[in-house]
Amino acid sequence: MSGALVIIGVYLFLVGSCVASFINVVIDRVPQGKSIVSDRSHCDACQHPIKAYDLIPVVSYILLRGKCRYCKQKIGLRSFIIECIGGLMMLFCFYRFGVSWMTPLSFLVFMILLAITMIDFDTMTIPNGLVISLFALAVIQYFLQPELDLFTRMIGMISVSGIMLGLTLIIPDSFGGGDIKLMAASGFLLGWANNLLAAFIGILIAGGYATYLLLTKKNSRKDHIAFGPYLSIGIYLALLYGNEVIRWYLSLFHL
Repeated sequence: MSGALVIIGVYLFLVGSCVASFINVVIDRVPQGKSIVSDRSHCDACQHPIKAYDLIPVVSYILLRGKCRYCKQKIGLRSFIIECIGGLMMLFCFYRFGVSWMTPLSFLVFMILLAITMIDFDTMTIPNGLVISLFALAVIQYFLQPELDLFTRMIGMISVSGIMLGLTLIIPDSFGGGDIKLMAASGFLLGWANNLLAAFIGILIAGGYATYLLLTKKNSRKDHIAFGPYLSIGIYLALLYGNEVIRWYLSLFHL
């Protein structure tokens, strides 16, 4: 591996971890209704404001050994993991798409879906602001990828969300409003075919997890699970590999 590639890789990892550090703020503050820009970061244990040199993604956590500089209480490991994931995903997006507009766009889509995933796990809700942000990226993609036409995207907006809404009207609480809006935004991003694939992947993973919970008696049939995280996995996989998966599937029938 050349020195230039190493430098590029380190740079991309740092950029990705910095964005993920901001996503940590979103995950923490949005459910509480707090500002994500005006309030200073502080230790949850001692409330001491955190200096800028202790907010360097990944590095600060390692140097501080996962503890607050002032009160020595442990800092949550989840934030560190998310920062690492952000750095690695930036590298992966560059590996997948190379020097193209899809690299930053796919990375930002992942970051939004990651925030949706963690907030839904924590609160069983999907904030409207994150869904709107995903839709905004889909609009940007529409101008950058005109071959996926507007009609295909509009059909995509109702291809899954319309079915989910209908089922919810027939069977109350089948799907949450956040899930329905998420799949509407996803439909404009992916188009109807890949959005159906995203929903199928999400339902398959969620169904497997729900079955595991029932078999281990950790949940009952009446308990709900957060569906957004599994839909998010499906959306991102469809964004990355949806066309290839669909072509492979159709090839099985020689279509």
